[in-house]
Amino acid sequence: MKLLTTEIRAKLIANGRLQEPLRGTRQEIDFRPVVKLFNPSGAGTWLLTEIDPDDEDIAFGLCDLGMGCPEIGSVSLAELESVRGPFGLGIERDRYFEADKTLSEYARAASAAGHVQA
Repeated sequence: MKLLTTEIRAKLIANGRLQEPLRGTRQEIDFRPVVKLFNPSGAGTWLLTEIDPDDEDIAFGLCDLGMGCPEIGSVSLAELESVRGPFGLGIERDRYFEADKTLSEYARAASAAGHVQA
C-alpha cells in the first residue's frame, strides 16, 4: 500500500506552504491531522499534518514510537516507507481515519495517556 495517495500528499504539502511563513510565531496553524500511519506488527503511530514544501521527504505531526512519550515533530517519509517488521509488513495508512480534533488536542490526549489515541 502506498503510504500517501496523491490527494493526501497534495493536502500535506498545501498545509506545509500555509504554515511555512507562520512557523515559530503565535499565528502557527493548529491543523487537524490529514493522515494516520501505523505499524501493523508493533508499536508506532504517526498523525501527520503537513509536509515541508522545501523537502518533501519531511513530514510533521504527532509521532508515537510506543515508548510512552509521544511527541510533536518531524519524520522522514522515506524512513517510514523502508520499515519492515515481522512477515515483511511495512507501515500502513489507516484508510478510515478522519481527524475529529486538532494536532495539539491529539498531543494533549496522547501525553496524558502515554500513547496516541486516534
